[in-house]
Amino acid sequence: MGLDILNPKITVCNHRLYGQSEQSAMDSPQPPPPPPLPPSSLLHNLITFDTKLSLSIYTLTQPIFPRFFLKLLEISGDGRLFFPIILSVLLSPLPSTSPILFTVLVNLLIGSVLDLIIIGTVKHLVRRHRPVYNKHMFLTFAVDHWSFPSGHASRVCFIASVIYFSSDLVSDILGQLEVDLVGFGGYESVRWLNFGVVGWACATSVSRVLLGRHFVFDVAAGAGLGVLNALFVVNVLNYNMGRGWFRREE
Repeated sequence: MGLDILNPKITVCNHRLYGQSEQSAMDSPQPPPPPPLPPSSLLHNLITFDTKLSLSIYTLTQPIFPRFFLKLLEISGDGRLFFPIILSVLLSPLPSTSPILFTVLVNLLIGSVLDLIIIGTVKHLVRRHRPVYNKHMFLTFAVDHWSFPSGHASRVCFIASVIYFSSDLVSDILGQLEVDLVGFGGYESVRWLNFGVVGWACATSVSRVLLGRHFVFDVAAGAGLGVLNALFVVNVLNYNMGRGWFRREE
């Protein structure tokens, strides 16, 4: 210390060296801050749980269910098959034999168009990617890239729900067409028809997870939307629009 005071040149030199080192430390690039941790929200936890659950179900069931059977269920619930069938029956002589059949068929057609609009809109807004193990899937529309909700589950549950909620009308239709599905009368025919379409809807919905097309929550949401759509078609279109094709026959 005393030497620095006696020799001012050394003091000035030390101050210069200290200032340069401090400035170089300030000029050197600082390491980037660590990325923020993902929020531990309820939605994040639900998505993680859904992803793991769906993968576990897909992995465990692969050796059990033959893929060709699951593909048949997939084709049976495809809109490219359903719309031509409905239009063909509408243009056939059957509706003229049973006016109630015409009402139910038009309700199914209008409700299916609503289903496409609802599912397409929700898919576009949510934009959840399909499972990474989804393979060999044919995409009809651009929104089919997205997974939530399941359009197949929504469609088949809508069809099954409309038939189930219209059991009285279906019984009248079978009577008008003189059709007995099981040989025990109209009531038993309707009961077995309901059992068949509900079973088909459930199997097709579950097959979406087993094929790796969707997550479990996608299927549950699609099924719920399909049932709600059926309730709207059966209760609102049949009663509140009046005087049209959609009025329930007395």
